[in-house]
Amino acid sequence: MIYRRLSKDWDYTFGNGPSNYITGAEAVAQAIKSRLLLLYGEWWEDQEDGLPLWQKILGSSGRPENQQAVDLIIRDRISETEGVLAITAWTSSFENRNYVFQALVETKFGTLSISNEEVRAA
Repeated sequence: MIYRRLSKDWDYTFGNGPSNYITGAEAVAQAIKSRLLLLYGEWWEDQEDGLPLWQKILGSSGRPENQQAVDLIIRDRISETEGVLAITAWTSSFENRNYVFQALVETKFGTLSISNEEVRAA
């Protein structure tokens, strides 16, 4: 798995030869984050791809069944990412209109720690 490295501003990097590309767990981490940031209908090439933030997530009350539905949507986006083998741990909470999730994701290249704030090698 080879991905073009994205800058801190999420632009493609150029001009640095092989260091413009990432592989292994770092590539999977970037792919997961990209998939979570892509909104449903946003990509012109596949309008059916993306996280349904406006369609299914925002506007949901914090009731447990709604939180479980949001968990399932996000878990599916992560699980369907190339290189992901399994989600081995998952916690989420909804408090004061703030949804937070944390997960451990087993990839072909090692374990990643994922949250809605950060993606990093565990």
